[in-house]
Amino acid sequence: MTLAVDPSRLTGARRSSTYLAMRSVQGGRTVYSVRVPLAELVTIMPLPDPDHPDPDNRKVDRRHAKEFGDYIGSKPNWCAPGLMARDNGGCRFDPIPDADGAVGYLEIPWSTGALSPLTTIDGQHRILGADIEMKSVTDEINRVERELTRTRSEDRTAVLRHRREELAARLERLQTEHVGLDIYVEPNNVIARQMFVDVADNAKGISSALRARFDSSKIANRTLDRVLDHALLRSRVDLEQDRMTRTNPNLMGAKHVADITRAVAVGVAGRIGRKRETELDDAAITEAVHGFLDCITEAFTDLAAITESKLPPIQLRESSLLGSIGMLRVLAGVYHELRERDLSDDEITEFFARLDPHMAAPVTSTSIWHRTGDFEPNSSAPIMRTQNLQHLTNMVVDWYDHLPVVLRSSN
Repeated sequence: MTLAVDPSRLTGARRSSTYLAMRSVQGGRTVYSVRVPLAELVTIMPLPDPDHPDPDNRKVDRRHAKEFGDYIGSKPNWCAPGLMARDNGGCRFDPIPDADGAVGYLEIPWSTGALSPLTTIDGQHRILGADIEMKSVTDEINRVERELTRTRSEDRTAVLRHRREELAARLERLQTEHVGLDIYVEPNNVIARQMFVDVADNAKGISSALRARFDSSKIANRTLDRVLDHALLRSRVDLEQDRMTRTNPNLMGAKHVADITRAVAVGVAGRIGRKRETELDDAAITEAVHGFLDCITEAFTDLAAITESKLPPIQLRESSLLGSIGMLRVLAGVYHELRERDLSDDEITEFFARLDPHMAAPVTSTSIWHRTGDFEPNSSAPIMRTQNLQHLTNMVVDWYDHLPVVLRSSN
């Protein structure tokens, strides 16, 4: 008997993947640009190991990688830049006819095979994060499946089946979504190391001010535009810089507005976690911050002068503690604590107004601020460590009931 065997159907053990690629040139090197499914990244790329760093790359931070995995898993509309890899010569490009050599099929040996041509230039945390997330979802599906076989409760069974469907949809999405990958052909190991340094040196990180403007995942950032509409802040906030230098004509930066918003919402040292983010209302937070800004503008004559454009912020920083971002954060924290005690904005404004005569800078040995221990000698701002800001906030809150005694003892 003769068997009709089709040899083309027999592939044996596969050791490579083939992608449609564009070929270009950058820096004198050939560059292949492909789109790779997230699930296939660790097939063609080395999986970063936090315990055994790549000698040609920085040590990967597992926590940071996991945060990226959580991000792509929880955000269906996630966005991330492409990865950069170096090919030592193991990839094979087969041009498509009539494409002038610019488009073709790129065969990449697997990283688990005998030949592993790709090393990561940029993107270790994205590779590890995607792998952690998909393994985590898979493990959770398996756990739910095991619990389904054990439970006898119909209600619990319904909950578990719903959870399994959610996880399966999440895993399917991750397995079908892609990320860009630029592969640079560079056989020289020494030059390849320099490529990593060049990428790191030329990368411009995003400033906290820009993050405050564009990161809508945080309520302190989402409410920024509406908070900036307050008369005290309007046209007086630096939207690019994180630091207020002596010559900066603005009152504060966008990052500082976000810091003040957090202090009003949860206290000067409070944090807004993922769960709390979902509980807070944008409109309510905006209203609360505007309430705080109304209080300090009415209570402090220098801030009223800022609002009326009678006093430049540069001059405020030279003569008043109110020019300090740290002091404004403390006042925001005090406002939060007093509101928690059910005080009205009018009562808080009256209290702040009693502090107005004591806001001169720098702090002297006879100042009520000197005894708090939260100011360096002759400084114009509190010490910016979180513990100092919280301690100073607690002190000022305590003054609400004892300010006459505090003022008498300072004389």
